[in-house]
Amino acid sequence: MLPFKKILVPTDFSEPAQEAFKTAVELARHFSAQLLMVHVVPPIPVAYQPLDNPPLAFDITAYLEDLVRISKENLQNYVTEHVPQGVPATISVAAGDPAYEILRLAKELEADLIVIATHGHGGWRHFLFGSVAEKVVRQADRPVLVVHAPPEAN
Repeated sequence: MLPFKKILVPTDFSEPAQEAFKTAVELARHFSAQLLMVHVVPPIPVAYQPLDNPPLAFDITAYLEDLVRISKENLQNYVTEHVPQGVPATISVAAGDPAYEILRLAKELEADLIVIATHGHGGWRHFLFGSVAEKVVRQADRPVLVVHAPPEAN
């Protein structure tokens, strides 16, 4: 096996992501590796507003900054509560397309391995939205371990 030293684990705080996290923790223990915990705030859809309506008093930039700040707090709390003693971990939060940001952070943080969950969605939902895990696997320039969560975790 390759000697993984940095294992990137993206999370959306879902049950399947927690299964991937558990796998990553075991790998980190085995290889004495560092966990790179990542959360990506997805883009905020912007609705069309007719020109004859007054503009909404909504600052999307401030809202996104709040989401990133709250996500950092949530991720730090998650790491504090769930990462075992002796397993070093860092957190990173980004905003944007999840697959793109995961791949960007993997390169930027020099991750040796990406451990990502798949939610197992198929059919129209997959067709319309695609799969973050699938995009990461197809575009990654480093090993990716996909953890398929048991049905009760979806």
